[in-house]
Amino acid sequence: MPYPVSRLAPRIVPQDLTSFKTRGISRVERALWQELVELRERYLKVIDAFNWNKVLYESHMGFEPVVGETYHLYDVGGRHQLSLIEPQKWHQKWLGSFRLNADGRWQAEELAEDFDLRAWVGKEPE
Repeated sequence: MPYPVSRLAPRIVPQDLTSFKTRGISRVERALWQELVELRERYLKVIDAFNWNKVLYESHMGFEPVVGETYHLYDVGGRHQLSLIEPQKWHQKWLGSFRLNADGRWQAEELAEDFDLRAWVGKEPE
């Protein structure tokens, strides 16, 4: 029996589990918070990749890009221009250099420090 059946039986005192629960809650909250931070970082990377790909595919290009080659994105007179010309050789506002992957995604190789994609596209996701 989990309880005393007579008055002569020893007293049953429940254990104090407060410290166990506190440690458990703290440990689990820390681990889950870290997972949330990592998920948010991954989410923002995916959103940035989506936005860069959208910008690149909507930019003006006078050629069909070749998979594996690096191209440079410029802001020319308020519109985006994809070019083979390197930033040192063309004096337009350079936004970044990108490589076209086999799956059709553009991979950022190098980005201009003075261009904020999230500010340009709109406010950062919450």
